[in-house]
Amino acid sequence: QAQLVESGGGLVQAGGSLRLSCTASTVRFSGLSLGWYRQASGNERNVVAAILNSGRTHYADSVKGRFNISRDNAKHKVYLQMNNLQPEDTAVYYCKAWIGTGEYWGQGTRVTVSS
Repeated sequence: QAQLVESGGGLVQAGGSLRLSCTASTVRFSGLSLGWYRQASGNERNVVAAILNSGRTHYADSVKGRFNISRDNAKHKVYLQMNNLQPEDTAVYYCKAWIGTGEYWGQGTRVTVSS
């Protein structure tokens, strides 16, 4: 079982940066694969970036070169550094963790990018 809590969302102007954090309460954090998803109003939830327990990363094409996902196993945290934000990045961002057949979601944090 894992509980995820996101933070770091907010309002930013286009071209600005934000860093999202997600803290996971579980003793098996290093074994988790972790990801950031986002859901814009009226749209489905899609993966933005993921980092496996091996450290391998994956990015959606729309954020490559602008976003960076990282993890700190000692602090039980996963981060999403978002640079050069654009209005189309506006969404609720969710942290997801998975291991085996189990998956866990945070409550989401809203990111709004103004033009």
